[in-house]
Amino acid sequence: MIEAWRRVLVLAPHTDDGEFGCGGTIARLIELGVDVRYVAFSIATKSLPPGFPPDTLAREVRDATAEVGLAPEQLSVHDFEVRTFPEHRQAILELLIELWKEWPSDAVLQPSLGDIHQDHQTIAAEGLRAFKRTTVLGYEIPWNNLNFNFQAYVSLDHGHVERKVAALARYESQQHRNYANAEYIWNLARARGINVGREYAEAFEVYRVVT
Repeated sequence: MIEAWRRVLVLAPHTDDGEFGCGGTIARLIELGVDVRYVAFSIATKSLPPGFPPDTLAREVRDATAEVGLAPEQLSVHDFEVRTFPEHRQAILELLIELWKEWPSDAVLQPSLGDIHQDHQTIAAEGLRAFKRTTVLGYEIPWNNLNFNFQAYVSLDHGHVERKVAALARYESQQHRNYANAEYIWNLARARGINVGREYAEAFEVYRVVT
């Protein structure tokens, strides 16, 4: 499936969501020569630990996405206030529609519809509204997913997971979080790989497939 894609759009409600959900897949896509664009909607300044300047996550996401192979021009970062996305649904929808007009893609990777974080829910719902003409998959954020349908898997090799781990390590401001743990990322990739008889993998929900 992914070998047929030429353009892929990754939607990250907050910086680092895209790497957690599909960082290995991004690395594999770029390795295949796919044009990947990453859009982050919030730099979550209100969630930064004390002592970090407000632009910390804007800088960290540039370093992190570079680890999986994205060039600076493939990254767009917005500054919707964290935990307020439901209040800005229409603005987010219009931004997504403009993205489609400007850069129609073969697939969109976004949060799953079962993600319980309000910002993630908004991006998932508005993404489905905006990208009606293309393939849409929902990536896994395990600590936010009460339910997740394992409908598609992207197999990864050791190098893809290594780049994902390196990307997440670039978020120095987030290393206090219990899920910001290299062993956890490796084990999750192993578990998903075992599900389908591969060494490593990432899992996705399938919302729409257009071929």
